[in-house]
Amino acid sequence: MECGDSPKRISNGLTEITWYLPCGNKNMDIFSEPVAIANLRGDIASFETQFSFLCQTSAAVFVFFDQLDSECKLLTNKTHKAQIFLVGNQQSKNFTVDSVKKLGASLCLTRNNILIKTTQTNDADFVKQLRKRISDVVNNSQKKISVEKMANIAQELGIIVDENSPECQAGKMKADAITAQIQDTLKYKQDQLRLQGQIWKELTCLEKEEFRLRKVGSENIENYKCKLKTERKKLREKQNNYAMSPAMTCFINAISSQGIERCYFLKWMQINLDNLSRIKLSGLRELYKKKSKDFGNKEEIKDIDSQLSSSSLGNEHFFREMGQIYEASLYLPETDPSHQQLQHLPKLCAQLLLDGFPLELVDGDASNIPLRWVSDVLSQLNDLVSPKNKILVVTVLGVQSTGKSTLLNTMFGVQFAVSSGRCTRGAFMLLIKVNEDIKKVLKCDFVVIIDTEGLKSPELAQLDHSYEHDNELATLVVGLSDITIINIAMENSVEMKDILQIVVHAFLRMKEVGKKPKCQFVHQNVSDVSAHDKNQRDRKLLLEQLNEMTQAAAKMEKKEENKSFTDVMEYNPETGNCYIPGLWNGNPPMAPVNAGYSETVYELKNNIIQLLGSCGSTSNNILEFREWTTSLWNAVKHENFIFSFRNSLVADAYMRLCTEYNKWEWEFKKEMYTWVTKAETKISNFGTVAATSEISDMKDFITVLKSEAATELTKWETMILDNLKKYFEQPEGHVYLVEGYREEFSNSIKSLRRQIESSVFNQLTAAADIKQGMKELDKIKQNQTKEIEKAVHTLIDECRKKKVEMTDGELDESFNKMWTETLNTFSFSKLRTSDIFTSVSLQLQTNVSHKGSLACELMSKKSLRDCGLEAFVYTPKGVTEKIKVFWKNIRNWTDLVKERQKLADSIIATCNDSVSDKIKKKTNYHDTYIQEILHIIDERLSNADVDTDIEFEVSLKQHICGSAAREFQKMHEDFIQENDPYRCLQRNKNKFCADFKDVFYKRDQCQKKAEEFTNQSLKPAVEDFVHRSLGPDIVDQMLTREEFSTRMSFQYSILLDLVSKSDFRSFQSYICSYEAYVKRWIYNRIMESFSSESTVCELEDRHLQSCINHINDAIRKAKEEKTDSLRTFVENICKELGDKLIISQDALDAFMVLNNADQEQFADWLNVCVMEMTEALRNKFKNTRFETKLTHLRVKPQNELFTRVIGCGKQCPFCKIACDAGGRAHTEHFASLHRPDGLGQFRWKDSDKLTTDICSSLVSSNMRFSCSATKNKYHPYKTYKDIFPDWDIRPDVSLEASDYWKYVMVKYNEEFAEAYEAEPADIPVSWKKITLEQAKKSLKESFSIK
Repeated sequence: MECGDSPKRISNGLTEITWYLPCGNKNMDIFSEPVAIANLRGDIASFETQFSFLCQTSAAVFVFFDQLDSECKLLTNKTHKAQIFLVGNQQSKNFTVDSVKKLGASLCLTRNNILIKTTQTNDADFVKQLRKRISDVVNNSQKKISVEKMANIAQELGIIVDENSPECQAGKMKADAITAQIQDTLKYKQDQLRLQGQIWKELTCLEKEEFRLRKVGSENIENYKCKLKTERKKLREKQNNYAMSPAMTCFINAISSQGIERCYFLKWMQINLDNLSRIKLSGLRELYKKKSKDFGNKEEIKDIDSQLSSSSLGNEHFFREMGQIYEASLYLPETDPSHQQLQHLPKLCAQLLLDGFPLELVDGDASNIPLRWVSDVLSQLNDLVSPKNKILVVTVLGVQSTGKSTLLNTMFGVQFAVSSGRCTRGAFMLLIKVNEDIKKVLKCDFVVIIDTEGLKSPELAQLDHSYEHDNELATLVVGLSDITIINIAMENSVEMKDILQIVVHAFLRMKEVGKKPKCQFVHQNVSDVSAHDKNQRDRKLLLEQLNEMTQAAAKMEKKEENKSFTDVMEYNPETGNCYIPGLWNGNPPMAPVNAGYSETVYELKNNIIQLLGSCGSTSNNILEFREWTTSLWNAVKHENFIFSFRNSLVADAYMRLCTEYNKWEWEFKKEMYTWVTKAETKISNFGTVAATSEISDMKDFITVLKSEAATELTKWETMILDNLKKYFEQPEGHVYLVEGYREEFSNSIKSLRRQIESSVFNQLTAAADIKQGMKELDKIKQNQTKEIEKAVHTLIDECRKKKVEMTDGELDESFNKMWTETLNTFSFSKLRTSDIFTSVSLQLQTNVSHKGSLACELMSKKSLRDCGLEAFVYTPKGVTEKIKVFWKNIRNWTDLVKERQKLADSIIATCNDSVSDKIKKKTNYHDTYIQEILHIIDERLSNADVDTDIEFEVSLKQHICGSAAREFQKMHEDFIQENDPYRCLQRNKNKFCADFKDVFYKRDQCQKKAEEFTNQSLKPAVEDFVHRSLGPDIVDQMLTREEFSTRMSFQYSILLDLVSKSDFRSFQSYICSYEAYVKRWIYNRIMESFSSESTVCELEDRHLQSCINHINDAIRKAKEEKTDSLRTFVENICKELGDKLIISQDALDAFMVLNNADQEQFADWLNVCVMEMTEALRNKFKNTRFETKLTHLRVKPQNELFTRVIGCGKQCPFCKIACDAGGRAHTEHFASLHRPDGLGQFRWKDSDKLTTDICSSLVSSNMRFSCSATKNKYHPYKTYKDIFPDWDIRPDVSLEASDYWKYVMVKYNEEFAEAYEAEPADIPVSWKKITLEQAKKSLKESFSIK
């Protein structure tokens, strides 16, 4: 050997061992049996102990030499049992034939035992000779020794044996104690591992049936679910009846030991069990292969498959049993000693995970996850590592026996079971701690590796549930992963196609539920790895197949908008594929490992680390990984995964998005409300001394205002859209989970802008038109006031000329005479009032004109004046309308007439509130008012789930418009009367008379005029400003409460309040008059929040002080300008206040009459009066009840909050629960918590009993429904989306989610039956056991409240 004689520095005295394993082919095998060959490095003379050990344990010892001592004592030792072979090289300088002969003679060696390489012998021939000698020894030697016996010899020779350490021996002893009892694997599992056998499989079937409801037949669903629950409980009780087996007691005790002993124990267990399985399974596998060739032997194959599964025994079976023991113990009372003694098991398993042992995630035999066990293990793991609990997840998927485990083992240095001879199924997870240097790249503390059983495995291929099982497994692990490695062997294109379909299915499902794992395709056994360009065609073919599979999967999942694989996920054919050569160079088992394999896997590992570093983890920490495991598996149990998926992390992310959106929406609305208030103030002051604009034409002024409004609206729309964009760019908050809702919220923002724009423009138009209508009237009043002032001045001159002291009585008489004469000179034509009925009727005709000739005909039959006089009672005209709409053979709807009446009452109440708000403004009528009301009716009718017709619509609109017209007519007449010039003058007569006397007597008017200006002009304006500003403040205050943050928080709060009150009438009102109850509830919440007067007084005082500061600034500025007349001084003050306060022109005109006050003194008194006014208003606000204040507010907080929480107003088509979706423009409705249909007045057709069915259960069943939407034909609940495509009714994932409504129905069953004129429901037994606390807990879980 070249350099063989070089001095050894490190390996001197080292003995290495290698194995030769025959493959069974005589033409290829060198040796017919396995052979172990040891090599002692260095000179044996220096290592007598090692040489002695080899001689005692080996069948033959081949001594290679250059020179020999003929008296070599080491070789002539008689205790050696091995045959000695001398192997020398004649070409060596120190080689002597004599010494070889002498030694050969002393050792009694034959010529066969001496091999000398002569100059005539080439290397190949010499190797052949050497091989022949070894073969002869192997074939003829009787001496065979086990490795364990070798350890004993080593010990005798003083060689330290690792296995002799106390910990290793203790572990071995404990492992042997368990495995020594195993004679028949199947019998052993039945005796010692009883909980995971048939009982566990039955539990699995029950769990899936609870979700899928395939066998419900005609039975009541809730009763059927109750029965399944009882069966499940019985099976758990059966498990608890078994005492813990001796084997499991030993196993749990062994893994409870600390430190290295536990690791030794598990390793010895694995070795022992692998040995047992290898012996048992080899025969069964041979039989299986034989039978698999004949497809007719399906039953036999199933039987062998069952035997394979039963005969397989590994550590995972013991851990599986441990999980079942733990899960069963949870069904025991908490005080039970067994329950308490087993609570430490999850922590034990968590510690083992940290030690690098795998945890069985999916039990492949039962095709199930023991969810509570896995969840609690992960919780304990989180407790052990927190706060360093950030994880990333890598999973491998692929066909069986394509080197998945080998790939993971090579890549991450882990030890997943490879070719152990056992039939491994399911999925295993393993934890790898991340080093500090890599942590910076990956931004996590651990990497979780998930190894899965092979898809399309031969064990399952013949079974009916094979595809379902593969889909479940793939969906789960893809959903848990940040990166999924798709392992493809290049040899079998058919299998590749099958696995691609399964994988694409999983990726499609993840896309639909908001997850975007990355994938890496690994092509194994590629002969020419370097030829990347040559594989271009393969990549193109793969992409074509992926696209084909995507279309097939999309069709199955009813998501046909996904046409190509890149629609489902980000995938680049150039970077998303890795080509790996075969592991072996030649045929195993003796083929050397291919160095190219390791190099390519290393490159793949680097690529995966880069990908992991760049991807935002889908489950940032262990607890979130636990949540994903639970939610994914629960959804997988349903037949339709996409429509069944629910996840609290998704719910949290959606809730946060809704909360943010609601903040933006209110900021937008509040800002625009403030802007409109200022604009209306400017319009009210237009053309008066308080006007701030120099534009003289109202039309031009409104155009400018509308342009400003559009700019403001665009600014806010852009800002909120930017906020939305930034929200989705943030790394925290799992925003990627709600990416699918981005477009909906974007549309909601645009819709909000349109809605506010319409409202703003209507308000501006109405304010401008009303102001313009008053223009002529204001001019008349101003002129008449001037005439009166002239007449009074003339009277004063006349009285003074008499030079006689006049009494007050005489002055009054003179004033009255002058007043009558002057008024007689005015022509007071009676102001013309408009016929509001005509205006409203015209607007109504315009509204219904596009509804067709029947609508116009119905309109013509009744005058609007005759409408709205009495309460609206809907009476259908046609006979068919009187027939109830039945859900045949299942239940009947509440009477259609009652439904329409209920809808009408709700719309009428909303419209009456709107009319009432307009009337409280005490302004003139405008057509936009009735347009707004008609818009409310149209919107409510279009959103209603009640079937309506044109007759109903017209009669409802006529009733509402008739009633509104009557109210608006009175409002209009009151407004006209209030602004009648004659009445205005008469109102001011006494003031004019008092001013006349003051001027006549030359009294100082400064204080009096300051008081008059303050009380008549400033005080009403300040009070009005506070009323206009207070509404948004109250809303702001209420929004700080959690219940108003989102629609779901509101629903949670109102339902919690209901169940806490324990009042049936409240429940009935909530269910039957939802909107009315919600409005009342919000109103009461506002009253509660502001029950302390100090809260609202603080808000009022803030606005009051703001006004006073503004007024004081205006007075100061007016003083500084040093005007020459009091009129100009006051006008300057009004101009300064014109943006904020609406100064009454009538009051101002009256104040200016006969005003001879000194400007400087007036200003001083004005400051004093403003202070007095401040205190007076403070006292007034303090002494006014909060309810009264609410009626004066321009923005009604209760209405704003109601609009915020009521949402789109859509109700579930089955149970009538309100939609919880955020944003106005969402395209899909959903509710967090559905309720028994009986609470919505559904009853059984035959018995008239209220039903207990819940639509979140029905959508999983094979039941059918019929309604007007199905044209009274039966339709399966499972495909309800065909009929109601805009509704998303998720199945009840936890099976306890509806406990709240079940509790309510049980408690008030009799009352609901009486109220609905029905018979009480047949309540399932399990419902009666639900406590108030459980009901509240289910409410919390349903709305994802922490």
